[in-house]
Amino acid sequence: MTDLLLTNATVRTFDDKFPWAEAVGITGGRISYVGPAASAPAAKERRDLGGALVTPGIIDSHNHLLLGFDADAVSLEGAETLAEVRRRIGELAALRPDLDWICAENAVYSVVHGRRPNAGDLAGLTDRPVFVTTYDQHSVWLNDAALRALGIADGGDIHWGRPERDESGEPTGWVTDFYTSAMTTAGLAGLQRDIPMYSPERRYRKLLSSLALATASGITTVVEPQVPLAELDLMYRARAEGRLSSRVITALFHPMDADAAFRRELREAVDSAPVDELLRLGPVKLYADDVIEPHTAWMLDDYANRPGHRGHPSAPLGELTRIITELDRLGFQTHTHATGDGGIRIALDAIEHATRTNGTVDRRHGIVHVECLHPDDLHRFAGLGVTAAMQPRHCSPDLVAGTWMENVGEQRWDRAWRFRSLVESGAHVALSSDWQVGEMDPLVGFYSALTRAGLDGRTAWTPAERLGLDATLSGYTREGAWAWHADDELGVIREGARADVVAWSDNLYQHENEPAALLDQRAELTVVAGRIVHDAATAAPLLIAYGERTHCSAGTH
Repeated sequence: MTDLLLTNATVRTFDDKFPWAEAVGITGGRISYVGPAASAPAAKERRDLGGALVTPGIIDSHNHLLLGFDADAVSLEGAETLAEVRRRIGELAALRPDLDWICAENAVYSVVHGRRPNAGDLAGLTDRPVFVTTYDQHSVWLNDAALRALGIADGGDIHWGRPERDESGEPTGWVTDFYTSAMTTAGLAGLQRDIPMYSPERRYRKLLSSLALATASGITTVVEPQVPLAELDLMYRARAEGRLSSRVITALFHPMDADAAFRRELREAVDSAPVDELLRLGPVKLYADDVIEPHTAWMLDDYANRPGHRGHPSAPLGELTRIITELDRLGFQTHTHATGDGGIRIALDAIEHATRTNGTVDRRHGIVHVECLHPDDLHRFAGLGVTAAMQPRHCSPDLVAGTWMENVGEQRWDRAWRFRSLVESGAHVALSSDWQVGEMDPLVGFYSALTRAGLDGRTAWTPAERLGLDATLSGYTREGAWAWHADDELGVIREGARADVVAWSDNLYQHENEPAALLDQRAELTVVAGRIVHDAATAAPLLIAYGERTHCSAGTH
């Protein structure tokens, strides 16, 4: 007998032979029936969905599970002014005299108009060190006490970032190249020694809370895009404790200065990893450049507001090509961060060279973010079989107005997050959240892809690149499965496929012309490997405030 039957539903299968159905049967972790409700088999458990939409489970192709939210830090989501940042940090300092460091997360670059924040902006809040990460995790903001504690004030350097100094050599309190440096062996060791928020136990707590949120959001496969070898044990611990409620694909971080011996360590780690249905190792994370907001992404032409400055690649020109070619030869798929048009071009050049040199076919290398794409490079993604792993929320005006838009300049805005153009070119576009840079909830991603507006809905930006709902759902399901060589079993509802599905609270297609209503929906049921891992009707509510979006879901956080 069928184990579970989802019936009286609107089923979008993403199977080209049978794109729509009314019922889905699941037996032994596989889909055993897809078709009309009237012909559905008997089942041990039957769920009548009242016409709600059922889709393949969401594949979040870029989700930093290890970032999460820290209960002993203050969240700066929605803090748009320095006064609000100071209020929140000061409040935590007053409430928690037990904390040696006062940590805050997710500051926006534009919190101080016309310049970067500095140590003086945090003066007078506490005599303890203050450590603040930006929303994209690429920069850190420190107060004077932190500069002294870390030795930066005395001219010292740190392994987990590049302290900015003024013309006289004094540290400003701003640190760039944070996340690219922090995941190196030396960077992670220094960060865990210096900053309590990065202790293994607190990182594990973040991992568990992120996994709970993923399952409650309808996400059945999560790609954690940047795990250093030293933190692989956190993933193995979660698996051993039975805490992987969604599948996890773990991309291993490759520092740009790593050598052949390190690549052999990567190969050994992957080859010796236990075969597991829920946990997979293999892709390798690289950086072509940094990010646009602090002018550190590599641009083909000068930044609009910094004549003579184009940022910088993450390694000397030619080095990325050498590394990707070697990784490709070793059988690795790569997942390369690139935001500036220069960074994207050198990543494409490197993949093209690797493919030609090694004669490899269907490796499905990916480029992440693709924020500012030169028109000459648009068609190269489809031609090279490169996945564009992109995040719809990132192009929302409430995130990029000001710093990003001003840095790039209006003459290049038509290069920004070209979802529609890439899809129409035949490229594979795998969509994702980039949690916790953006909200994990895929419904926020759906809304953003359809509107290119902020969550308040007032202002849309570059609307020509909007996607329709069907293309958006494909990007979160079928395209994600293709990106990770799982399209024969995931991202589709057909007999024999793995039973990873999500039932939504309504038929989402009915809201395509009023996308704001998508933000009122939720994942009603999440099924992974045939097992219901989230049921909104019985789950304990979890309130997660993220800027203007407040979402109730299940789990612990």
